[in-house]
Amino acid sequence: MLPPDQPCSPPPFQTRRFCQFLGIVLFGIVVVSQPGCRRNREPAIEISATDTKGVFHVHPGEDIQAVLDAAALSSSGATVRIHAGTYRPARFAQAFIRFNRQHDGITLEAVGAVVLTAENEEVADPQDVSFPAVVNHIVFFGDGISSRTVLRGMTITGANGFVSNDDVLPSIEPDSDLPQLKKSLFYYADGGAIKIFGRSYPTIESVVIEDNMTRLCGAGVSVEHRGFSGKATVFRDCVFRNNHCPGTGSAIDVLGGSAAEIENCLFVGNIANTGMDRIAIEFGLRYNHEHGCGALTVFPESRVSVRRCTFTENWNGADDKGVGNSYVNSIFWQNVAGDGSRPGGSYELDIADASNVRGCYFGGNVADLQQTIDPKNNQLEAPDPQFDALYEPRAKAYRNVGYRSAPISTTHAEDPLPSKPKS
Repeated sequence: MLPPDQPCSPPPFQTRRFCQFLGIVLFGIVVVSQPGCRRNREPAIEISATDTKGVFHVHPGEDIQAVLDAAALSSSGATVRIHAGTYRPARFAQAFIRFNRQHDGITLEAVGAVVLTAENEEVADPQDVSFPAVVNHIVFFGDGISSRTVLRGMTITGANGFVSNDDVLPSIEPDSDLPQLKKSLFYYADGGAIKIFGRSYPTIESVVIEDNMTRLCGAGVSVEHRGFSGKATVFRDCVFRNNHCPGTGSAIDVLGGSAAEIENCLFVGNIANTGMDRIAIEFGLRYNHEHGCGALTVFPESRVSVRRCTFTENWNGADDKGVGNSYVNSIFWQNVAGDGSRPGGSYELDIADASNVRGCYFGGNVADLQQTIDPKNNQLEAPDPQFDALYEPRAKAYRNVGYRSAPISTTHAEDPLPSKPKS
């Protein structure tokens, strides 16, 4: 069982989840921390006035969630701009920032260098294994979010395996009558930086997701559409760096019945698989035991489209058990990190259906684990891309392939958004 952050009564929370995409039943899930037993510090709620264009602004020391809520009451298409600084949760919670149905259509964007962190050393207990994190997810997108909802331009960091099932904080997601939206293990434990749940399809642009950790899966992002995969979450011009988890999908975990479009993104230094043996014992969950999972994990019955992305220095590139998924003009290079615990060794791409893999360049221990990739439409023994400091390839063969550090469009000249920090 997951160790609680702090002993507490009532007894540990337990639930029972049938994982259809794994074909197993998980019993006795999950002991989690009980923040209701701690003293939460209520933040001072301050809301800046809107400017002449009706845009809401958040400055250091102000409450992002309060401004989001005010923007939702003002307009279905409001813009909220967070100004340069580091923002952290003021109390224990399931999420630092939450988007629910009423927030649909809001754009939340950074002005200058903005950091959203899960950490608050003044609130967290140094004895907790998750110290100094005080939230499960830094940003949560719940049921009822369309692609008109945009998150743009900030760095999201500091998740450290904090898990709370206390739904009276209040809950970050209203209970639903739909059985597909019943809350269970992955709802609470996955998605350290960003959790996407239910019919939720936000657009995430130019966001850096780095140095996050979870106790199970999806250290960076967990996409859990629960079968509502007719639409997709969009990731564009994002960086996923140094995210760690013991299970699957260290950067992005696309759970069964989910969908994602990933365009011009960089995956570097993301490490999964560090606790698969423990997970097998505690939860009966076994997945890709021989070789392990990738920075991107796509479960059966899930859809992804990956275009012009770069995967390098991860513990495996991507593993995909979906059907008809596409990987186009992307780089998989030396994804050979690991601790030797997976007997089969590392790989670049492990894909069940490679019919839509084209224009990709591979180089590493094992390029094509399933031997399903068409060598005529891809480079399975690619030359060194000669990455620069931003992981842009300098080799001429890669001119139209892989991630590029895209400039973030400015919304107004006096408040330019930040360019990506160097790796």
